[in-house]
Amino acid sequence: MTRPDVTVIVAVYNTMPYLTECLNSLVGQSIGTDRLEIVAVDDGSTDDSGTELDRFAERYPDTVKVFHQTNSGGPAAPSNRALEAATGRYVYFIGSDDYLGEEALERLVACADKHESDVVVGKMVGTNGRYVHQALYKESVPDVDLFASALPFTLANTKLFRRDLVERHKLRFPEDMPVGSDQPFTIEACVRARKISVLADYTYYYAVKRGDSSNITYRADHLARLRCTARIMHHAAELIEAGPRRDTLFERHFTWELAKLVQGDFLALDRHTQHRVCSGIAELADKYLTEPLRDSLPVQRRVRLALAQKGAVDELVRAIGTEEPGGTLPFLLEGDQADGGRAFARYPGFREPLLNIPDRVFEVLDESVAAQLAAGTELVDADWVQNGDDLALDVAVRTAFTGVTSSVVVRLLPGNFPKGANKVGGRRLPAGGELPPVVGEFTRTENTNGTVVRALIPIEARTASLAVRVHAEVAGSVYEIPVPARDAPMPLARRWRSTVPYRVAARVNGQGRMVVVTGPLFPPPSKLWPRVRSRLGRLKRKTLR
Repeated sequence: MTRPDVTVIVAVYNTMPYLTECLNSLVGQSIGTDRLEIVAVDDGSTDDSGTELDRFAERYPDTVKVFHQTNSGGPAAPSNRALEAATGRYVYFIGSDDYLGEEALERLVACADKHESDVVVGKMVGTNGRYVHQALYKESVPDVDLFASALPFTLANTKLFRRDLVERHKLRFPEDMPVGSDQPFTIEACVRARKISVLADYTYYYAVKRGDSSNITYRADHLARLRCTARIMHHAAELIEAGPRRDTLFERHFTWELAKLVQGDFLALDRHTQHRVCSGIAELADKYLTEPLRDSLPVQRRVRLALAQKGAVDELVRAIGTEEPGGTLPFLLEGDQADGGRAFARYPGFREPLLNIPDRVFEVLDESVAAQLAAGTELVDADWVQNGDDLALDVAVRTAFTGVTSSVVVRLLPGNFPKGANKVGGRRLPAGGELPPVVGEFTRTENTNGTVVRALIPIEARTASLAVRVHAEVAGSVYEIPVPARDAPMPLARRWRSTVPYRVAARVNGQGRMVVVTGPLFPPPSKLWPRVRSRLGRLKRKTLR
């Protein structure tokens, strides 16, 4: 019998009805069943998964091999058993609730043969709300570097592996890891591979989030995920010496696996478990969180990991709470922003002597903090101030800043806010861009929670819709934040006279933000006379009839 080009390995446990679509996507591959081997291991399923596997094995006896075993508690053991039975030149792993694009295996094998690749990664997308990191799939690359790409953020085993590589290094999955057991396998395969290729020209893999979120990744508890992450990192550390390359890989684990342990659901854990989670994070941070790696992390993750590392559970709980819905986070600005001033996120634990956490942990290091800034911005009050023919908007806005506040101003600007920035309620403006000059008079009142900026901004006589926006310079970057005004009282519309009578009104737009609308009470003669002439014409024709 001819050796198949690729063996697809499927570890199965209670994945009906998703399993049927998975298997159909495999036997329908354009590579053809004569070049394909499917090895599926039923890990003690209690639904109809085992029966469905047997149905496909009976229908495709030369292609589908099925093994049944008692439940092992995870995908590692069935994957290892399938590897022992595999005969293909390459092996490919697929989750039994996922499915492939029709040409996936043919394209993957062709790429591996053409470029002599040991690992080939095909573009993966999520379905039914499942998140899949996309940075790796910007373009196809025949030879990608594990440490100079987004590959560390794509460490699932859903890739094509040359089986000679797998067997030469005796790569197998640790069977005592309920989650993440594919990462040690994938990391070692990528470290030892002669060449890794990425294909972004086609959707190869569809990762499905089950309707009941019963995928194993979504079921594991905090301590199990912590233990498995520690195993992954310790294994990787044996393969990669300390330094920038290891930091590049571990950025993923501090950013994802460990940071996810101190998110909103941390608040619901009992105090004993919270301390155990912090202790485990501290052990890994003490060993692997270098200063360059720490600086590469967003300030939110930096702070939470530092508080966990110090065992400061109370401060960590409060820090997480500042970013829950309704929470606000003040920022401290120090020094002259124009000369490289510094900005600090004032999380709990900032400059607390007993904790002695370096200021650097809380510093905003040239990153987008638009969401936090927007969360601390709100309208306090607004009114019109008229002096003869001059009219001004008197508006007070609460901001999330303390310290140097001269770099925080309020402007009236035309145009809509970009849709992409609506998700966080603010945006960082491109470096080097020019802003309109600051117009108006400003006063500021500071307290521990932020600063109220009061602006008196002249209103020009023109037809326009103007958004009320805050501009703030933070750590050398300028952030633009619309002023939320939903449920806030708006000043009554006002008429005033410039060269012609005008009307001005403050409104709340569809996004709940404050806008100022101005325009003449009457149309100019150039537009009024055609209307009058048209009206007179209609009256004349009516009279003649």
